[in-house]
Amino acid sequence: MATTTAAFTLTSTDLMDNAINLSNTATLTTAGTTTGITETTGLARKKIASSSLQDLITVANTDVTAAKSAKVYIKNTGTATDKYALIGIGDSSGTPIYLGRLYGNDWMFFPWDANSGEDITITMSDATETVIEYMVFFE
Repeated sequence: MATTTAAFTLTSTDLMDNAINLSNTATLTTAGTTTGITETTGLARKKIASSSLQDLITVANTDVTAAKSAKVYIKNTGTATDKYALIGIGDSSGTPIYLGRLYGNDWMFFPWDANSGEDITITMSDATETVIEYMVFFE
C-alpha cells in the first residue's frame, strides 16, 4: 500500500512577540478510507512567458474522473519578489475563482474537487519566462 505524507513546518523568531514553531503532517488517503493515495500525475514543470489567463492543470488531462480524493501542489520556481503567478479554479475561457498569488519561491498545496470539472488556471503578472512546478496526487 502506498503511503504519501505531506508535512508543513512554519518557524519564525520575529513574526510575533514570541517565537513561533508550527509543524503538522497529514497522510494522504483515498476518500473515506485509511488507504494511502496511490496515483500521481508526476512532477511536471511548465515554462510560462505570457501574462494571459491559461489552464495549468485540466481535468481532461488527468485520470481524476470521479468524486475522489485529489491534492494539488504548485510552486513558482522564480526568484523575483515583485512577480507572481495568480492561481485560480475554473475555465480559462471564463472567469476563474482566484485562490491567491504565488511570488518567487512561493508554493501551495490544496484539495481539488476535479469531479466538478473545474480546471486549475494560472495568470502570470507579466510575460517574463517563469517555470511553474506542479503535481496532482489522487486515488
